[in-house]
Amino acid sequence: MSNLRFRILQGLSQRNGNLREMPTLNQLIREGRKSKVVKKDTPALQACPQRRGVCVRVYTSTPKKPNSALRKVARVRLTNGIEVTSYIPGIGHNLQEHSVVLIRGGRVKDLPGVRYHVVRGALDTLGVSERKKGRSKYGAKKN
Repeated sequence: MSNLRFRILQGLSQRNGNLREMPTLNQLIREGRKSKVVKKDTPALQACPQRRGVCVRVYTSTPKKPNSALRKVARVRLTNGIEVTSYIPGIGHNLQEHSVVLIRGGRVKDLPGVRYHVVRGALDTLGVSERKKGRSKYGAKKN
């Protein structure tokens, strides 16, 4: 058996011992093996750590089934023209329509479609006042 043919045969997948699921040698030569395409968690950021945007709408949303609350969210139009829904963390906020905010990645598990967070203490967003612990996450100044 030739070296190339042996290497191709080594790469054959034998799922549950069912040989019919395997590609033929000709199919492997013609098309080869395709690696899986990894889907991005935050496509709107376009490989940037953060993006600036303008609030289009600030409102509250209710979470998925076992949880109950009024989560603060904002619809934000980013500088690249994409509009995303982002979560406003912490207690209280000063955001309204036309506020300029900084967005980072990070989804909210119980809010469907919310895959971004507003960065507190950056641009028009104030930090959480009266915050003593975890201040860096909420943009709170040391008193």
